[in-house]
Amino acid sequence: MDMYGTIIAPNTIRFERLLPGPIERVWAYLTDPEKRAKWLASGPMDLRMGGEMELFWLHANLDTQKPDEAPERYANGHTMKAKITRCEPPHVLGFTWGARAEALSEVVFELSARGSDVLLVLTHHRLPDQNDLLGISGGWHTHLDVLVEHLNGRTAPAFWSKHAVLNAEYKERIGNA
Repeated sequence: MDMYGTIIAPNTIRFERLLPGPIERVWAYLTDPEKRAKWLASGPMDLRMGGEMELFWLHANLDTQKPDEAPERYANGHTMKAKITRCEPPHVLGFTWGARAEALSEVVFELSARGSDVLLVLTHHRLPDQNDLLGISGGWHTHLDVLVEHLNGRTAPAFWSKHAVLNAEYKERIGNA
């Protein structure tokens, strides 16, 4: 399984990870704010179609090695409000993504059992442009790596230094996709 995101349409990227199960455990790491805070972002979630959710990123709180210094714009955290677009526990979770109403994209997580493991497929649809595609690629890759390490009982590398390396790699890999 390639750990890098794959462009499946001009404005869509897909990531896949095989995680230790069971599926209910992985679902909890998508939907429970305290568990989600360990790898992505905290924040309340009204877990139903059309439900409101809030994501609050504070990378210093991720389950990683000693946090490295965040870029200035993220030093005090970042908040994004979203609406749930798909909710089929414990298999599918989708929500809007973005700060501009006219340029919302959609993130969909799909979970399926693979023996005692769980295949997580993250698809980010309808990204407004190439800059947005490049902007989220290294971020999703790094956050998913934190989730993989956490679910396997290991501590992930510091977030921002890994993120910088992956951003450069994605720029090289998909810069003109």
